[in-house]
Amino acid sequence: MAKVRVYELAKEFGVESKVVMAKLQELGEFVRSASSTIEAPVVRKLTDALQGSGSAGKPAAKPGAPRKAAPTPAALRGA
Repeated sequence: MAKVRVYELAKEFGVESKVVMAKLQELGEFVRSASSTIEAPVVRKLTDALQGSGSAGKPAAKPGAPRKAAPTPAALRGA
């Protein structure tokens, strides 16, 4: 896994960048901004920490995991 930007991880976890940055600082990792990159071992450590805390009341997805598409209005009407 190559270096990943903080804002990309935040998008994948469905949280704001500042939440990810705060968690990284709790873990002892220095990040200057949401554009900072982090290495694969730090991504794993962050993923474990966010899944353990149950952020925002829902389980965090693994970075790079495919997401389900939201249903379209036509699908909601049964058409």
